[in-house]
Amino acid sequence: MEEKSIFEKFELQLDSTAKDFLKETAKWAYFLSILGFIGVGFFILIAIFAGAIFSAMGNSMQGMGVYGGSFGAAMGAFYFVMAVLYFFPVYFLFKFSSNAKKAFANNDSESLTESLGYLKSHYKFIGVLMIVCLALYALFFVFAIFGAIMGR
Repeated sequence: MEEKSIFEKFELQLDSTAKDFLKETAKWAYFLSILGFIGVGFFILIAIFAGAIFSAMGNSMQGMGVYGGSFGAAMGAFYFVMAVLYFFPVYFLFKFSSNAKKAFANNDSESLTESLGYLKSHYKFIGVLMIVCLALYALFFVFAIFGAIMGR
């Protein structure tokens, strides 16, 4: 019979201070997720109306007349992609907060475990997104140096 290690036998217990911290974190996460959903809504509205906005701007500005509509479509697509990227971490934050609130209301450790899984997914998504952004920044930096060298 295989004996469990000391780490496998260890069971974590939350004291009242830790529970209070998690409850307050869940409340703030809920507030921030609602604001995030509102932000996603604004991104989608901008994406929908970007074509009309930029074509109107193009008509009023000299030199942009023909390109205003296509620029508006590109900006609409950009804002739609931003809304999609912004939606997932906000959704994970919302699920964390709602499950954590439910866990403390019902004293349900399974809901707490599920909520912490959503919190992990939130931070994992943000971490991967930051890695992608940093890689893009590095790529732009390399192209800028290459362009400066070629421009001489």
